[in-house]
Amino acid sequence: MSEIQQFIEGRLPIIGESVVQTFQMVSISLLFSVLIGLPLGILLILTRPGNALENRAVYMVLNVLVNIVRSIPFIILLFFILPFTKLIVGTSIGIKGAIVPLIVHAAPNIARLMENALLEVDNGVIEAYKSMGIRTRHIIWHVLLREARPSIILGLTIALITLIGGTAMAGLVGAGGLGDLAYRFGHLRYEVDVMYVTVFILIVLVQCLQSIGNRLAAKYKKD
Repeated sequence: MSEIQQFIEGRLPIIGESVVQTFQMVSISLLFSVLIGLPLGILLILTRPGNALENRAVYMVLNVLVNIVRSIPFIILLFFILPFTKLIVGTSIGIKGAIVPLIVHAAPNIARLMENALLEVDNGVIEAYKSMGIRTRHIIWHVLLREARPSIILGLTIALITLIGGTAMAGLVGAGGLGDLAYRFGHLRYEVDVMYVTVFILIVLVQCLQSIGNRLAAKYKKD
């Protein structure tokens, strides 16, 4: 039996399982991060000085909170909130143990990305709708989010790729996925072929996601 056949039979099922685990962590984390980050980004916009729900105190608190969480490297955050993670999901290891820190890390980043995307919307358009008596909630949905779609898509693409990198680091706490695979087999067992395959999969995955994000952003920019 050739080395390639041995690798396919011995390691391919494990690699396939790791890819599935990575997708599980990324998809669940992205969903909850968007559910938290998007409203938070909108709130940051609305409470800014001069905007519809101007509130300097709320804006300052949210702004500082987002900056604090974003300033903590994920690998440190991962271990720092282990007690909180165990409190929420009952464990600090495995896929469940990785999802909580991934959300905590990604949600503030998405909020900031959403804020920046919404700030790109022409203020003249917003003022025109306000002058017609359109309610704030309708302006948010039909103007802000619609006009900022290309930037939002690119922002979410960046967040998605960042989450993939986070799942790789989460392998250090036995979270599973490609990071755990690379650590256990590529590093601890010195199986460089597994490491090469893992890196290749990550490169292809990131390139595909970035290409899809760019195409969608370009499509909505034309609309």
